Amino acid sequence: MSQPLIRVVGLGKSYRTAAGPFPALRGVDLGVDAGEFVAIMGQSGSGKSTFMNLLGCLDTPSSGDYFLAGRNVAHLGDDELAALRNRTLGFVFQGFNLLPRMNLEDNVGLPLVYAGVEREQRRRRARQELQRVGLHAYADSLPSRISGGQQQRVAIARALVNSPQLILADEPTGNLDSHTSEEIMALFAQLNRDGITILLVTHEADIAAHAKRQVRFLDGLIVSDITTPAGALARC
Repeated sequence: MSQPLIRVVGLGKSYRTAAGPFPALRGVDLGVDAGEFVAIMGQSGSGKSTFMNLLGCLDTPSSGDYFLAGRNVAHLGDDELAALRNRTLGFVFQGFNLLPRMNLEDNVGLPLVYAGVEREQRRRRARQELQRVGLHAYADSLPSRISGGQQQRVAIARALVNSPQLILADEPTGNLDSHTSEEIMALFAQLNRDGITILLVTHEADIAAHAKRQVRFLDGLIVSDITTPAGALARC
């Protein structure tokens, strides 16, 4: 049996506060296989965003182990960690995080700059991913010239440009209206059908309904982990 793409064992994270250490995560165990579509749920302060930051190697755990694609992240040096993150992970954020003075093509190709890919190849791959999300005609436009939903599609194209095994999406529909949110979630569902593993943080049940598995956090612990009927809205 193949090993999970993600495996966390006893994962904990504490922060220093004036009142003493605050345990944001308190010994979490979880495995995620390649090809899964998982919604990480919970209210504000439940630990879900801390968990996502640890999975994205944007923060380090206080205790426990995190294995990503079979490698214990805690044992990697900075260069190894950056290479693993760049090769394995794609990120999508609530606020899009597009650079306003760069056109869409250059925004999408930005991760390839850090990977040392030469310019013509960056352009080709960026345009391929823009086409994948239906925005190739806007490659030369600035982010300010397109809608919020289109900006999130560009952010998804940027997350895809390095052909990652895993996409981490943190409240990706939080700044969008309900109709546009449905379109973005339909895109994630299609990407998952294409074989990409997706972990998505949300506090909205209708957004989580697109996932095939729902993991709920409360007070730094996983309190439920259920498989849905193949994702109630994945057929969209």
